[in-house]
Amino acid sequence: MSEENFCRECNQKHTCRQAFEQAGKIKGGSVGCKTIIAFLLPLMVFIAALAVFEKMLPKIIDAKNLQTPMTLVLASLTTLVYILIIKQFFKKGK
Repeated sequence: MSEENFCRECNQKHTCRQAFEQAGKIKGGSVGCKTIIAFLLPLMVFIAALAVFEKMLPKIIDAKNLQTPMTLVLASLTTLVYILIIKQFFKKGK
């Protein structure tokens, strides 16, 4: 069923159209930057932290079986701290 026929047979077509028209008139800033900060940067922080801790931990911990779990835990904590800082930053910005 085409969209045109679907809308023609809908009993709420007028309210639906009004809702989309109102949504189209909303003015606001771009969400692109916030999307990158919220989704892409945490992944990049996690990967960078993994790389840094992977290089640092062999110099600190001699037990090879603890290096990988410790790297994962430390990278996760680093990412969590980043996320908390960003949340506080955007909360104060409102």
